[in-house]
Amino acid sequence: MYKRYLVLPVLLVVSALAFAACGSSGSSDEDQITEAIQTSATSTDPTVCAEFQTQAFMEQSSDKEGKEAVEQCEEDATKGDENAESVAVSEVEVEGSSSTADAAFTGGSFDGQTLSVALVKEGDQWQLDEITGFVKLDNVKLAETLEEKLEETKEIPAETASCIVETFEESSQSEVEELLLSGSSEPFVELAEECS
Repeated sequence: MYKRYLVLPVLLVVSALAFAACGSSGSSDEDQITEAIQTSATSTDPTVCAEFQTQAFMEQSSDKEGKEAVEQCEEDATKGDENAESVAVSEVEVEGSSSTADAAFTGGSFDGQTLSVALVKEGDQWQLDEITGFVKLDNVKLAETLEEKLEETKEIPAETASCIVETFEESSQSEVEELLLSGSSEPFVELAEECS
């Protein structure tokens, strides 16, 4: 029943993760990775989705598959209202054509959170491939963002929305990761059904 209304707030939160990266030639891998993550968190250019993100990344960030995931990424990029003000990148580790890095967000839907991101190198370009988890999680801040998004939809009864937010605040890190990083809105739909 609530799936249609829950997908929007969930995707608005998760789309903040839908980075649109760009790199520069001549820089070290670490510099390119840092630039890709920082730029991606603030970009509103829809053309970078397919060029600088893997299909897997777009699908994880959109709850859609194939071409629909690309279209959702491009649409979300143009809005830009969930973008971070800045991102501090640290712990960059490169192993061949794979890398990981931590991204600490200031502003946007993930304000105060630090995420672990996996990237792959395709040709000369690093592409965001997967958000692997939270390095630093602030449940309360994430719950506040979710509460705002649920209120904006005005389709979820206040008691149900309150139950969802409260459950989210009390969830463990692994539960939050399942809710936000699984690439599916189903965990939220199940939570809403439990709260109804």
